[in-house]
Amino acid sequence: MQRDTIVFDLIRKELERQRHGIELIASENFTSLQVMQAMGNVMTNKYAEGYPGRRYYGGCEIVDQTEQLAIDRLKQIFNIEYANVQPHSGAQANAAVALACLQPGDDILGLDLSMGGHLTHGSAANYSGKLYKAHFYGVKKEDGRVDYEMLEAKAREIKPKMIICGASAYSRDWDYARIRKVADEIGALVMADIAHPAGLIAKGLLNDPFDHCHIVTSTTHKTLRGPRGGIIMMRKDFENPFGLTDNKGNIRLMSNLIDLAVFPGIQGGPLEHVIAAKAIAFGEILSDEYTQYAKQVQTNAQAMAKAFMEKDYQIISGGTDNHLMLIDLRNKNISGKKAEQVLVQADITANKNMVPYDDRSAFVTSGIRFGVAAITTRGMHAEHMQFIVNAIDNVLMNADDAALINKVKSQVNEFMGQFVLYPEMG
Repeated sequence: MQRDTIVFDLIRKELERQRHGIELIASENFTSLQVMQAMGNVMTNKYAEGYPGRRYYGGCEIVDQTEQLAIDRLKQIFNIEYANVQPHSGAQANAAVALACLQPGDDILGLDLSMGGHLTHGSAANYSGKLYKAHFYGVKKEDGRVDYEMLEAKAREIKPKMIICGASAYSRDWDYARIRKVADEIGALVMADIAHPAGLIAKGLLNDPFDHCHIVTSTTHKTLRGPRGGIIMMRKDFENPFGLTDNKGNIRLMSNLIDLAVFPGIQGGPLEHVIAAKAIAFGEILSDEYTQYAKQVQTNAQAMAKAFMEKDYQIISGGTDNHLMLIDLRNKNISGKKAEQVLVQADITANKNMVPYDDRSAFVTSGIRFGVAAITTRGMHAEHMQFIVNAIDNVLMNADDAALINKVKSQVNEFMGQFVLYPEMG
């Protein structure tokens, strides 16, 4: 068979792009070489609908062992009783939980997308806003932190079937106990989406959602540093609150409903090659090396935030507890869209983002989001954050100076030469 040089040439170009640039997109990270290698293995050839020991196809003896290993390692990471490692993405994980717990038209309460929430938490553009009656809480205008008083008031007024906590552009920790308290008062389930801070939670650096939230979802590719995918977890399984029974009249556990929601509810065959890569990543998370990595992520984020604030950049909430920060650029007279575009020209990647109470559209935005998980994987420490902030500031303050931006690009490329990505790949 003829080698497809066109595609492999593009893959090589993407490797070079990643090597030469500063990756600050908060949703991205770099897997280990062994995680990446596992995604290109023969398990991609195997159909395995169902779960370990309960498949709809023969020949699943080996993939059963791999998937069970991923489940067991994930349980050990978070000290939990239940884990489903099959969701293809975090959005799929959230969709499965909704399918298991909600009926079309049910009320849900989540963080507003424009305040740092996520599409799957009730956005009108998403299934979660189309199938369910979505209501929202926000952050306080004065300090950019979650408005728990608003959350509680809306919960008591609406009495949603599910309260969703978690965010895609929020830099502070969450008070899960407070959310569970109001949920118990009104009889609501609580789902925590920890896609962004999961790696820091895994190492005890942020509040633990598992004792307070009925169900927890995450991606596996952000701070967990694994392959792209999703997971669903519970610390303790519980009888479903809907009174649903099996064919013998026994009350079904919540885990049964979630498993059925993933398959056959929203997905067919699981991606067993990706699950193998998840198993490897979960093994890495259990190591001392990963503990040091997670601590360094937090240290680097705080150092970066401090350097930005010293240059009068307005970080929403005034700092960060996790790996990311959201910056309001209005006092710098540049839009998020323009900032993203000019930074890319300097080989610095980040994403435009709406800020709370934004007066620009989601296609333009007044803010930009930065995250340090990927650059920490590259080997950077707190002392390297000043160079990055200086480079960003230089570009944004001279956004129409092509020559200067090109000079910064050269400086960035030279700087990144210290932190070689995948040296084994030549």
